Amino acid sequence: MAVAEAQLYAKVSSKHRSRGTSALLEPLLAKGFPAHIAQKALVATGQKTIEDAAKWLHSHCNDPSLDDPIPQEYALYLCPTGRLHSRLQDFWKESKRQCGKNRAHEVFPHITLCDFFTCEDQKVELLYDILKRVGDSFSQIFPPSISLTLHASPSYLGFFIGDSQANVLKEFAVAFSSEASALADCHVKPSLKQFHLTLAHRFYPHHQKTLEQLAKCINPGEPCQWVAALYSRDMRFVHYQRLRALFQYKPQNIDELMINAGDLIYVDPTQQCDVSEGWVIGTSHRTGCRGFLPENYTEKAHEADTWVKHREYVFETASRSFTKTEKEPNVKLNGEAHNPSLSRSATNVLSLQNAALRRGVLVMHHGERVDQVFGKSWLQQCRTADGKYYRVDLNFPSSLPRRKDSMKQFECDPPLSCCGIFQSRLIGEALLDQEVTVSYVYSSPALRCVQTAQHVLQGLKLNQKVKIRVEPGLFEWTKWEASRAIPNFMTLAELVEASYDIDTSYRGNFPLSSLVPSESYEDYVSRSSAVIKQIITACPSKGVILIVGHGSSLTPLTRALTGLPNRDSGDFAQMVRKIPSLGMCFCEERKEENKWQMVNPPVKTLTHGANAAFNWRNTIMED
Repeated sequence: MAVAEAQLYAKVSSKHRSRGTSALLEPLLAKGFPAHIAQKALVATGQKTIEDAAKWLHSHCNDPSLDDPIPQEYALYLCPTGRLHSRLQDFWKESKRQCGKNRAHEVFPHITLCDFFTCEDQKVELLYDILKRVGDSFSQIFPPSISLTLHASPSYLGFFIGDSQANVLKEFAVAFSSEASALADCHVKPSLKQFHLTLAHRFYPHHQKTLEQLAKCINPGEPCQWVAALYSRDMRFVHYQRLRALFQYKPQNIDELMINAGDLIYVDPTQQCDVSEGWVIGTSHRTGCRGFLPENYTEKAHEADTWVKHREYVFETASRSFTKTEKEPNVKLNGEAHNPSLSRSATNVLSLQNAALRRGVLVMHHGERVDQVFGKSWLQQCRTADGKYYRVDLNFPSSLPRRKDSMKQFECDPPLSCCGIFQSRLIGEALLDQEVTVSYVYSSPALRCVQTAQHVLQGLKLNQKVKIRVEPGLFEWTKWEASRAIPNFMTLAELVEASYDIDTSYRGNFPLSSLVPSESYEDYVSRSSAVIKQIITACPSKGVILIVGHGSSLTPLTRALTGLPNRDSGDFAQMVRKIPSLGMCFCEERKEENKWQMVNPPVKTLTHGANAAFNWRNTIMED
């Protein structure tokens, strides 16, 4: 980071800085803000209002980079609005749901006119003037409609622009770049390659057919008004990942970052190697401050979420088939020039494949296990002198099920904590609220998995209606067993005696005797692939197949089902550590295409904080 910043400083430090003031700048100078910082605030907020700039300055009062001379980067895009924009947004949403995120989802639908270039803060207003002047000069020759032709390849899907219209767009881009280079001292390169509007990019090849089918639902001749929009981004964070805070986090230590729900965070992937598990180090887009924050308080955001929209030029065309309620200026401040209401008919067309009930597979990590909270010695903490179970903490189970062998076997086959039971039941209730039809339930033989399945079924109000099929082949990667041996699991008879709803007629595809201690990664992946295929074959009815397994279960089961290649064993452990209790993946069958694909789970994630043990005597009474 330091080397990159030094190069950026060298790039801009020798540039001449004019002292011209604008109507927005003068009030900020009157408040006592230095000119270069006031300019920075205006640019960072798109030069909309004094209030926005003042709010930005207040938020960035502790920003260590506030005095840095690094300018923003700008790009000029041609963006569709109106009905075509709505159809494209429908495609964005449905393609992400059916095929997962690809590179195109990082940015909104657009045609690139001029790619990113730098401009000094005090000269940005010149870009606004240039955009209006060039837009006015092209307003009479701008094409009344733009011809869009669908083009597909194994890694790209999008619309190519017809040659005659593309020539006009190129001339417009060249005119803007020439004036910007001359008047605003910017090095602007117009886009001169094949003009295109990307729909999907860098996706798995086996998703190409589905994406093409969705793209064919878009009518490129839909009424559309095109706008040339100027956007900016912070050039320091171009190659960073972006996270969005889901919850507020108040720092507990001086090196932690204060975040509010909705905050956007820049995270450098190369700086996360030495960070403690479950944490990331990042820089707040809202405040500019840097620090550690809990990763499970965030979700991934899109690249364009941190961009700022400055001005746009609306091309009025004679063929426009929809009207505005009132006249709008050609160049506007931040604000979308499109109809915000999405077309229900387009959504219905795109979702037509989902109208019928399909088979689905919900693979779920078990709930919180008791040794996860109280450590490997949890059993010693809750045994009396005569060997009986004693509930030493309310998060310990209220009782342990009876088993014929020693209670010591629970050390290698621990039960859920009380919070784990609550988590499982809560997920079941959420599935019930979403009217998810669970037709079959499979569980690893581990007690914690059987208990999770039982309490999910209770939340679904399906206990005693749907029986749990205990499948030894779903047990986790045996290399991770601390004892280097396969645990002695409770027998089916013991589980039934403990009131678990077990399908005693089911015979597993992999008998317990087939589990090998310290198996190789390849053997584990092969076992997982075989067991998921056998489960699918045994469950032909429509509805959801619930599989309760381990953190290590989610990847090999779902990737085998969807035909994705196996993950590398080197990063497998690190990935599994990021899967929380009740983390889940959902696969949906596309019978007409003879394949399965991963989509969003039917319920939201479950996130909660830690609750440490409390000793009132040591905390309250000590001096």
